[in-house]
Amino acid sequence: MQKRHLAAAALLATTVSFAVPSFAQDSGSTADDAVVATVDGAPITQSELQTTLDQFKGQFGQMPEEQLRAVALSSLIDMKVITDAAEKEGLDKTEAFKTRMDQMRQEELYNTFFDEKINAQITPEMLKARYDEEIANAPKQEEVHARHILVDTEDEAKEIIKELDNGADFAELAKEHSTGPSAESGGDLGYFSKGQMVPEFEEVAFSLEPGEYTETPVQTQFGYHVIEVEDVREKTPIPFEQVEPQLRQLVASEKYNEVVSKLKTGDKIVIEDKDLQQAYEAVNKMQ
Repeated sequence: MQKRHLAAAALLATTVSFAVPSFAQDSGSTADDAVVATVDGAPITQSELQTTLDQFKGQFGQMPEEQLRAVALSSLIDMKVITDAAEKEGLDKTEAFKTRMDQMRQEELYNTFFDEKINAQITPEMLKARYDEEIANAPKQEEVHARHILVDTEDEAKEIIKELDNGADFAELAKEHSTGPSAESGGDLGYFSKGQMVPEFEEVAFSLEPGEYTETPVQTQFGYHVIEVEDVREKTPIPFEQVEPQLRQLVASEKYNEVVSKLKTGDKIVIEDKDLQQAYEAVNKMQ
C-alpha cells in the first residue's frame, strides 16, 4: 500500500507546472524555526519550506535554487489559502471528507506498523544469515567453459574434426572457419550453465570432459557445431550484494504473513458472503 499524497496542477508565471505537496507530518521544526511567510497570521516556517523544496528537487531540471524556493513557497501558500477556504465552507465536516480522512488514517497506521514491526526488525545480519542458508540449501549447479566452431554443413564440420585429430589448434580453426559471432575470439563462449544454450548444444557440452571435443558434428537450428570444453566448475553463487534487495523483500513478506496470521487468529473475522469467504481462504492459502 502506498502513502497518499495530495496533488494539484498549478502554473507559475507562464511556463512552470508543479504539484502541490502534502503537508509533512513531521517537518522537523524547532522552537526557533524561522518564519518565512504568514497566511492570515498562520506561519510558514523555514523547515516546512525546506521539506517542500526537497520534494520538488529533480522535477524542474536545472532551475536555479532561489527560483525553486519560490516555487516551493508558492505551493505552500496555495495550499494554506485553499485549505483555509475549504474549512470556512465546512468541507472538513462532510461525510465524504471524514470517510477519506479515516481511510488515510488507516493507511498511515498500516504504513507505520509495517515500518516499525516489519521493516525495522530486518537487520543486515539477518539478511546475510538468510543468504547463507539459501546458498547452502540450493542445489549445486555446474557450468562449463567451452569453445565452438559453427559451419553451414556437416561435411565442413567433419573436416574440421579431422584437422583437430591431426593436432590443429581449436581457436585458430574457429577464427578461420566459424561463422558464429565468437569466431574472432577463437570460438570462446565463456562459462555457461544449463538452460543458457539450445538443448542439442547444451546436452553435448555438458557430456564432455575438460580438454575433449566432439567426435561428430552437433546439429542445431544455427548449423553444425564442433564443441570443445576447456573447464567444468561449480557455478559461483550470486553475490550477496546483488540479491540483498530481493532477500529483504522475501524476509519482509514472510514476517508480514507471520505477524498478520497471529493477528487474524480467533473469531475476529466474519465474512457474510460464503462464496467470497471461500475465495478469501484460497487467497490466504496461496500467500
